[in-house]
Amino acid sequence: MTTKPEIRPDQERLVSHTAYDDFQAREGIPIITGFAVADLRTVEVKPWARLECLGTYINLDGTGGTNDAYVAEIEPGKKMAPERHLFEKNIYVLDGRGATLVGEDPNSRTSFEWKRGSVFSVPINTWHQHVNGSGTEPARFVAVTTAPLVMNYFHNDDFIFNNPFVFEDRVGTARGFQGEGKLYTGGSGRTYVWETNFIPDIETFTTFTWKERGAGGASVFFELADNTQAAHVSQFPVGTYKKAHRHGPGAHVIIISGVGYSLLWPMDGSPTDRMERVDWKVGSMVVPPTNWFHQHFNGGTEPARYLALRWGSQKHSFPMGSAQEGGYDVSVKDGGAQIEYEDEDTAVHDMFEETLKRVGGESNMAEFIPRLRK
Repeated sequence: MTTKPEIRPDQERLVSHTAYDDFQAREGIPIITGFAVADLRTVEVKPWARLECLGTYINLDGTGGTNDAYVAEIEPGKKMAPERHLFEKNIYVLDGRGATLVGEDPNSRTSFEWKRGSVFSVPINTWHQHVNGSGTEPARFVAVTTAPLVMNYFHNDDFIFNNPFVFEDRVGTARGFQGEGKLYTGGSGRTYVWETNFIPDIETFTTFTWKERGAGGASVFFELADNTQAAHVSQFPVGTYKKAHRHGPGAHVIIISGVGYSLLWPMDGSPTDRMERVDWKVGSMVVPPTNWFHQHFNGGTEPARYLALRWGSQKHSFPMGSAQEGGYDVSVKDGGAQIEYEDEDTAVHDMFEETLKRVGGESNMAEFIPRLRK
């Protein structure tokens, strides 16, 4: 016989919350929310006791609670507290220069130097410490991490930050932090992938034509520190824009050159029904919401380049990578997740032309859009 529990009017109610939200509340630094950040280089940072630096969390809508970002600033001549943790972390240096020490053994740690434009990832749960290399200027970086998933799953800070397990298969060698790597062809055969732990300068890293994404654009993908998180760089010429597409959550798109804007809208609508426009410049960041179509436009007079720190490793397949894995450069008419130029709303190009007029530019899209040819 099953006993029915007694329900009392004064019974304590269970309140829903996440371990990650609770953790952030204890950190004591600002939290930025919304669709985008205007300039990561100038966001307000506050004293961060745990990491002995200045910082702010960035939890944009498009992450879906799967990953997050934070900005950390190291004051001149200072160093951050050493750390290790069971979540992945990919870093892009926004300003300044410095060095990072990596390794379990204090007598044989690897060190590497970084500067503005460097990208790197320390292997999961490996001891590391960041140091400002200047005695007069601050150093600032943005980090994209998998902390929300890890914390909400284990909800135990001590296990996450003080776990002695060493991932020997992911630590690698010192050469991985000297800029060395290996170039692969992507799984689709249409892209190129560079595997490494450290990229000295993402602003000048070689890109390769990816014609399927449109308008003379070029890209290169990165596998960092054997993570499930990955990255890619995309560059597109003056007077052009990329095709709209959609994918899963958590792609932190950071502008590293040029000016322009992005359009974002739900997959069941059109740009004219419900559209978010995000204008950007160097230092801006936008995270498209899960399965929202989004489209990036070069609205200036020089090539535009962005870095995306995101889910979607081609080496370690993971459900968060894309709603249509391998189909983000394939037309929706063929079962993919991309809108071809000939199928886009005509208002998209009209807005682009109006934007270029304000800076004295002209559209170069006639080569790619048949209806524009005279």
